[in-house]
Amino acid sequence: MREVYVAYSEELTRISFTPASLRENWTRRIRLFYEEFLPRLERRLPVSRVPVEPATEKELLLAHDPEYVDFVKQRSREGRGLLDYGDTPAYPQVFEAALKAVGSTLTLARLLREKPGIGFTPNGGFHHARRRAAGGFCVFNDLAVAALWLRSQGVGRIAIVDIDAHHGDGTQQILYSEDVLKISVHGYGYGFYPGTGWIDELGDGQGLCKNINIPVPLGSGDDVFKLALEEIIVPQLEHYKPEFLIIQAGVDGHDGDPLTDLRFTENSYIRFAESISSIARNIPVLVTGGGGYVPETVARIWALELALMAGGDAREFTVGEVESSSSMAAVNALRDRLNWLKNKLEECSH
Repeated sequence: MREVYVAYSEELTRISFTPASLRENWTRRIRLFYEEFLPRLERRLPVSRVPVEPATEKELLLAHDPEYVDFVKQRSREGRGLLDYGDTPAYPQVFEAALKAVGSTLTLARLLREKPGIGFTPNGGFHHARRRAAGGFCVFNDLAVAALWLRSQGVGRIAIVDIDAHHGDGTQQILYSEDVLKISVHGYGYGFYPGTGWIDELGDGQGLCKNINIPVPLGSGDDVFKLALEEIIVPQLEHYKPEFLIIQAGVDGHDGDPLTDLRFTENSYIRFAESISSIARNIPVLVTGGGGYVPETVARIWALELALMAGGDAREFTVGEVESSSSMAAVNALRDRLNWLKNKLEECSH
């Protein structure tokens, strides 16, 4: 059984970059995880609570332009306005809050380099933040900062797997030309945020064919997720053999989430976590919470995934959800996309 390191800070239970209408949903899932599910994990797994150090401005500059960092600082001082086109509000001390959130991910990255295991921060996974802009409730991109920090420390093969319902457009933009494997499975359809992440966005330069998108039709269920996992995610990770794995573990693809139109059940998250446990048995795995707006479901799925990734028993975190199935049109559409993608990736290997 692997050691689990959980970024623990009361401040993380108060930080949210969402509009006011979603703030309680965002923070409550973190409180639920800390108060209800973390103690249950501690009774069954070797779990350590890890104090969080805020990120520094120098670390932010690994992934973000100085002008954008200064812009956030100015909005933070003013304590009002927006950091983007309308999704991500500014408020007093938002800059300091963002440093703490990014710091939770970086704290674990540092620790896992010395003590490989499973790390988890519930208030991380801000994959919409771009090099010069906020977006989608994300101020700074902790995933990209962590990957580039690890690269600066000499870590070679780094992989990021993003299972949030929304495409990680910011992570893709910042790391598009970087030799970092990026795999994102996400909803894709008319009007669905952010509208990026099509199969032909494959990266360039050193990142060519290391930017892999699996856009699934809206309304997709567990059978579609299983296809994406078995056909692309697992084979690509096995081929790449990462030395360090970062996961954006958003749960907003779960059936019933108010912000998305996907129908995954606990069965998809079980399959994913079991696959990661098998593939990444001897390497560090840094898991970030990502999205998800039904607090009870999100906290439970996080605990379920951590238990399985650590090699433990997750039955106490399951509720017996029935497998969901997709329309034949959705399955066939995904098969066509996966076939095209596999052919392209095969060309890259020659």
